[in-house]
Amino acid sequence: MSSERKTEPARPASRPFALDPLFRALTALPGVGPKNGKLLEKLVEGPKILDLLWHRPIAFVDRRFSPKVKDAPDGKVVTLALRVNKHFPNARKGLPYKVWCSDETGAINLVFFHAHKDWLEKQLPMDTDVIVSGRVEYFQGNPQIVHPDAIGKPEDRAAIETVEPVYPLTQGITNKLVRKAAGAALGFVPELPEWLDEAHKKRQGWADWNEAVKAAHNPADERGLLPEDKARERLAYDELLANQLTIALVRSRQKKSSGRAFKGTGELRRKIIPALPFELTGAQKRAIAEIDKDMAEASRMMRLLQGDVGSGKTVVAAMAMMNAVENGAQAAFLAPTEILARQHGETLRPWLDAADLRYVVFTGRDKGKARDALTQKIASGEAQIVIGTHAIFQEGVEFNDLGFAVIDEQHRFGVHQRLQLSAKGRGTDILVMTATPIPRTLTLTAYGDMEVSRLDEKPPGRKPVDTRLLDSSHMDEMIDGIARQIKTGARAYWVCPLVEESELIDLAAAEERYDVLHARFGDKVGLVHGRMKPTEKDAVMQKFASGTLDILVATTVIEVGVNVPEATIMVIEHAERFGLSQLHQLRGRVGRGGDKSYCFLLYYGPLGETAKERLSIMRQTEDGFLISEKDLELRGAGDLLGVRQSGMPTFRLAELPAHNELLAAAHDDAKYILGKDPELKTPRGEALRTLLYLFERDQAIAYLRSG
Repeated sequence: MSSERKTEPARPASRPFALDPLFRALTALPGVGPKNGKLLEKLVEGPKILDLLWHRPIAFVDRRFSPKVKDAPDGKVVTLALRVNKHFPNARKGLPYKVWCSDETGAINLVFFHAHKDWLEKQLPMDTDVIVSGRVEYFQGNPQIVHPDAIGKPEDRAAIETVEPVYPLTQGITNKLVRKAAGAALGFVPELPEWLDEAHKKRQGWADWNEAVKAAHNPADERGLLPEDKARERLAYDELLANQLTIALVRSRQKKSSGRAFKGTGELRRKIIPALPFELTGAQKRAIAEIDKDMAEASRMMRLLQGDVGSGKTVVAAMAMMNAVENGAQAAFLAPTEILARQHGETLRPWLDAADLRYVVFTGRDKGKARDALTQKIASGEAQIVIGTHAIFQEGVEFNDLGFAVIDEQHRFGVHQRLQLSAKGRGTDILVMTATPIPRTLTLTAYGDMEVSRLDEKPPGRKPVDTRLLDSSHMDEMIDGIARQIKTGARAYWVCPLVEESELIDLAAAEERYDVLHARFGDKVGLVHGRMKPTEKDAVMQKFASGTLDILVATTVIEVGVNVPEATIMVIEHAERFGLSQLHQLRGRVGRGGDKSYCFLLYYGPLGETAKERLSIMRQTEDGFLISEKDLELRGAGDLLGVRQSGMPTFRLAELPAHNELLAAAHDDAKYILGKDPELKTPRGEALRTLLYLFERDQAIAYLRSG
């Protein structure tokens, strides 16, 4: 049995047959065997021919320049018509094998290292005419080509004299292999029904889908590599349209599934407000009013609450929960980690106590009898409010009547988990919260299925954080300054950078810094990093929160949500390696109490232009929304939510922000399409179903099939 069959996924019964060739395994392509198939699969991020088609060239080599030898410029790729005059093998290992060639204007050497004599004599027979392409270099005044890229007979000239695409590569894979495989993959590209609106397609000057795929793999010039190239634009739009249609279908399905009207009496809120240590801001009042309006309607609420670190999202969520509880339903508050769940429990406790509400904190740490007691309270409805981690999703956790759920730090949970949670209740309203300010453009790509409320004011009494740029050569003076602050009761975070490729390097950097600080401050220094078990991390964080530790050295695991009001110093080492949104998130860990707080951006020079701009923006503003827009400009969407955990869709063909306008158009198009044809039953609707299969939007397809 060939490996090709083994790696091909099962065929969904309703997938259009026209797409089948694209879903075949890479090993169906000539020259791709099991071994290089594995490497290719890793490179193109998938096992299918389709994945290779989405892997586009990033440069090209133009072999159309065909001068005579005497006119061949140094450093330029040329294609030459030559006569092979003589071979000069070299008996000594490591020295080059030369083949002397010429045309009527001059001579040139072809140079090979570690070459096989037999192979070269076969490729370049004496006294024959050949076509050779490669980069010319001058050595001791004479032209040479080291390891020509292409060698052929005179009749191969047209095939060699082309524009050759250059692909992103990985170890063990050559451009020649990817090019050959991509060329073969283009032979599998079917003609598909047109899913674009003809007038829109014409206005944009876009080709048919299959033509666009072929053009993207065969750029004619530099422009063919740019996001605004017509072929690339067309493919990007297709991908964004599939994304927006999926979100719109999920949204319409959720709206259809009967929700419940929760009209609050305001009685519980009247009890909570005197227990708040602050006045509500205008932004908080506005967000609460928007949520109240949604919850009062019979359709299900799906709202995103975006607010900077410290903008007071938790109190808005607490007020919203009261609507459900006053109507006899339960509310759940979901956090991404155990420490955050327990912290939210602490924050909410005085407010819930003031309203005489019964609540439980439920996490994966609860085992055995303790867990049974908690699940019993949840199932019976005795627990009116459940605060917890994704342990709440687990089988065996049944709610008596879950009416409202808050999901904190949405980007740590996928749409899938959002749906899992809403399945625990009947028409559950959902409020999703994030402290990662997301530019409006990206809000569409991940949260197009939600209404959005923004908290764009800080609670009164919050002092701005004094942000300073510091060259690493001043580190000792800074440590002396921290020592003085600690004597007055301050606590400090010291963040070491995440090196994306290797957790081990992250760990080494953090451990090294820990050792230096430990030598100075002794056992008052703790260390937290990504390779620790959650319980170990929690224990160290707890010590820092309680004041047993003065300094917490960490990789960016402290980024989200941890609240230690006494921490007033944030040191970010190698600040030039972080993205803006991440720097902003980290800075938000301090300045949470009433005391003056500092953020030291410690950089190792010399700084590049982008790094300089990033760090100076951090000094100029604390507005998370402004920072996120700037970050998108500087880094593009791929990196925006920073490293590792983002939950944002990753696009293969669309490039944000370059394709922002296409995204907005796709958003409007999806809305229009489903307004006219909610089941995608018209001829264009059927073509759009093909588009959804092409981009593997399984969730949307499942909704369509289940009606």
